[in-house]
Amino acid sequence: MARWFAIAVSVLLMGVFAVGAGLVYAFYTWGRGLPDHNQLATYEPAMATRLYGGDGRLVQEYAVESRIFVPIDAIPKRVIDAFLSAEDKTFYEHNGIDFAGLLRAILITNVERKLEGRRSVGASTITQQVAKNFLLSDEYSFTRKFREAIVAVRMEQTFTKDHILELYLNENYLGAGYGVAAAARNAFNKTLDELTVAEAAFIAGATQAPGRIMRDLAYGRERRDYVLDRMYEDGHISRAEAEAAKKEPLTFNRPSDNEAAVGAEFFAEEVRRDLQKTYGSDVLYKGGLVVRTSLNADYQAAAQKFLQQGLTIFDVRHGYRGVLAKLKPGEGLMEGLKAFKAPGGIPKEWSLAVVEKSAPDKASIILPDGTTGSIPLANLLWARQVKVNKENGDRSLGEVIKSAAQVLQPGDIIMVTHLDDAPAEVYNLRQFPDADGAVVAMDPHTGRVLAMTGGFAYARSQFNRATQALRQPGSAFKPFVYLAAMESDYTPSTLVLDAPFVADQGPGLPKWKPKNYTNEYLGLTTLRRGLEKSQNLMTVRLAQAVGMEKVADTSVRMGVYDQLPPFLSAALGSEVTTVIRLTTGYAMLVNGGKKITPSLIDRIQDRHGKTIFRRDQRVCPACRAETAAPASDVKPELADERAQVADPGAVYEVVHMMEGVVERGTGRTVAEVGKPLAGKTGTSNDSFDTWFVGFSPDLVVGVFVGHDEPRSLGPKETGGSVAAPIFREFMKVALKDKPSTPFRIPEGVTFVRVNLDTGKPAEPGDNKVILEAFKAGTSPFSQLTIMGQSDEDDALGPMNRQLPDQPAAGSIY
Repeated sequence: MARWFAIAVSVLLMGVFAVGAGLVYAFYTWGRGLPDHNQLATYEPAMATRLYGGDGRLVQEYAVESRIFVPIDAIPKRVIDAFLSAEDKTFYEHNGIDFAGLLRAILITNVERKLEGRRSVGASTITQQVAKNFLLSDEYSFTRKFREAIVAVRMEQTFTKDHILELYLNENYLGAGYGVAAAARNAFNKTLDELTVAEAAFIAGATQAPGRIMRDLAYGRERRDYVLDRMYEDGHISRAEAEAAKKEPLTFNRPSDNEAAVGAEFFAEEVRRDLQKTYGSDVLYKGGLVVRTSLNADYQAAAQKFLQQGLTIFDVRHGYRGVLAKLKPGEGLMEGLKAFKAPGGIPKEWSLAVVEKSAPDKASIILPDGTTGSIPLANLLWARQVKVNKENGDRSLGEVIKSAAQVLQPGDIIMVTHLDDAPAEVYNLRQFPDADGAVVAMDPHTGRVLAMTGGFAYARSQFNRATQALRQPGSAFKPFVYLAAMESDYTPSTLVLDAPFVADQGPGLPKWKPKNYTNEYLGLTTLRRGLEKSQNLMTVRLAQAVGMEKVADTSVRMGVYDQLPPFLSAALGSEVTTVIRLTTGYAMLVNGGKKITPSLIDRIQDRHGKTIFRRDQRVCPACRAETAAPASDVKPELADERAQVADPGAVYEVVHMMEGVVERGTGRTVAEVGKPLAGKTGTSNDSFDTWFVGFSPDLVVGVFVGHDEPRSLGPKETGGSVAAPIFREFMKVALKDKPSTPFRIPEGVTFVRVNLDTGKPAEPGDNKVILEAFKAGTSPFSQLTIMGQSDEDDALGPMNRQLPDQPAAGSIY
C-alpha cells in the first residue's frame, strides 16, 4: 500500500514538475520578443481634431477614430462601476489574470457555448484586453492568449490600476465612438457626468458587439439590462435603481443642428486644408487639435440659406430642365420612389416626391413618408422647358404653361418644397440651380471670416467658389479706380464726360469701344453720379486721367490683385480675382484703409491644451486675469498694428459715394435693410459674372453668382438683380438686432451741401441737395472753372492742375 502511495506521490510531483517546467518553458519561449509594454506609460491615443466656431458650437471633426480623451479622475464613478461589472468585477484585486474567472469560463461557460455551436470565450481581464488592443493582434489562439497573459502580468507590475483602466476606457470602440466620452456624446449627446445609470450601462454593454448595439435596439436593451443586473449583484446600485433604469426607454439623441454649425462644410474644408498643409495628416486626423475658428454659426446658416434661396429664385426665371427620373410603366410609385437613390445636396427644406396624377389644374404627388399633396398650376407657370441651341449654346424658353400635364406626368420623380405661407398640402416644384455662387462675410477690422459658403451644396460640388473660382469682378472693381482718383486729389464733385469712347489697341487690332450697360450717356457728370449709376465710360476716362499704374498700385495695396496689367479694360474689372480677395479689399475701404489679411482660425491648441497658434499676436499684460482691472475701470487698449495702406480721407470719400449706390444707384434693393450700408454691384460682359459687395460699418459681405463654366446668366441679369438680393436678405438677418451705426468719419473730412446733379455748392431753390464729403485740402469750389468748357485755362488749385500727358483733373474728356 505504501509502495503504491509513494508511486502516486511521485507521479503527482512529476506532473507538477512537468507543468511547472512547461510554464517556465512557455514563459521563456513565448515571453521573448513581446512588445515593450513600457511604451504605454506615455501612450497618446489617436484623437479627433475638432473645429469650433466663435460661439463654441462644433463646426467639424476630423479623425481616423472619433475619440475624446478623458483622464481617469474625470470619469464618473457610475461609468467606471458599469464597466467593471460588465467586464472585470475583480479588476482592483487580481494581478492581471483572474484565475477563478478563467476556470469558470473553461469548465462552465465554454462548455455551454460549445454545445450551442458558438466560439469559446477567454475570460480576459481588463488588463489582458488592454494588452491585446494596444500591443498584440486580435488572433484567437492559445499562443496569443498566453502571450496576452504574460504582457498583462508585466503591465500590472509596471502601471497603476487607474492608468490601465484609463487606457481601456479611452481606447475601445463602443458603437457610437472610440472611448467612453465620444460614445456618450454620439449616442446621447451628453457629457460623461450627465449620463444616467441606464445610459452608462448601455455604453458598458457595447464592448461585446459594438457594431450591433446601435442598430439593434432589442440587443441594446438586453445588454444594458444585463449590465444593470451585474451592477446590482456587485453592490454598485440597489435593486430599485436597477429596475427603474431598466424601465427607461432606449432613445438615442445625436448632436443636433443647434449644437453644430449648419452649412459650414466649405468653411471647414478650407480650415482642414490649412491644418493639413501646416501640421500634416497624422496630426490632423490623430493629434487631437482643438481649433477655435472665426465662424459665426448664425451668419453661416444665413449665408447658406440665402445663397440657396437666391440661386433658386434666379433659376426659376430661366425655366425647367426636367425631372430627376421617370419610373417604368407598371412600377409601384412608392416602391420606385423608395428605391430611387436621391442625389446629394438636397436642401433640408426640400423633399423627393413622385407624381401620382397629372390634371390640367394640378399635379398630385406622394412624398417618401406617404404624405400626399399637390402642385397647383399656378406654381408650375415658371416651368417652361429650356431649349438649347446646339450651334451657339443659346438658351430659350418653350411654350407657355397652360396645364400641369405639360410639365409633369405620373411616375415622374421630382423635388418639391412647402412654402410657409401655403396650405399644408400645397407644394412647389424645385430643381437644382444651373448657376452657382458664393458668399463671404468678414469682420472688416480684423479680417476674421465670419461666414463662407462656396456653393449651393457641398454634397453636390466641393469646389469652393469663394476661394478657388477666379472670376471677373466687372463694375465691382470700380471703387478702387475711384480710390486712386481720390488719392490724386479728385473729388466726388469732379466732372467727367460720359460719352462714347474709342481707344486704339495697336496694329492689326480692332478699336476698343466700351459701352455703358444701358447704352445711355449722361454727358458731363460728377464722379458720384458716375459711381452710383455704374457708368463704364466715365470710369475708363477717370482711369486714363489718373493713370492705370496708380490704379494697379491701389488694387495691389488693397489686396484685390497681386499685380494688375495697366490696360484700361482692367479698370472695368476684366481681370479675374476671387470673392474672398475682393471682399477683403472692400473691408479695407470701410476700415479706413488699414491692411488686413483674411483668416479663418483664431487659435489652435494641442491635445494637452497648449496654444500652438494664435492669430492675434499682440501682447496685453493688462488683459491677464491676475492683473486685469475691475469691471468698473477703463478697459485696456491694444495697440493698432495694422499698416495704413490708403489715405483715410480718400477712402471715406469712396465709402460715402458707395452709400449713394445703395440710396439712389444700382444697389437700391439693398436699402430695404434699413441700416447704414454701402456697396457696389458688378456685372461682367454678357452677364457672365454677377456681384454685390457691400458693408455696414462693422461687417463686410461679398456675393457672387455665375456658371462654373462661364456663360451668360441671361440678357437682363445683373449684380443688382441676382447678387444684391442675396446680400440684402443676409444683411436683414445679420443686422437685425444691431444698432444703426453710421460710418466712421476720419479727421480732416468736411461736409459741404452740394447739388447732386452738378456737384457745385448748393444754392437756394436747388431740389436735389446732399451733404458731400471732401478730404482735407479739397472742396467743390475748385470746380468753378472746367477745362474745355471755358476760355480760361489758368489753374484754380489742385483740382485743376495739369498732369503730365493727362487732361486737367477738374473735368475729364
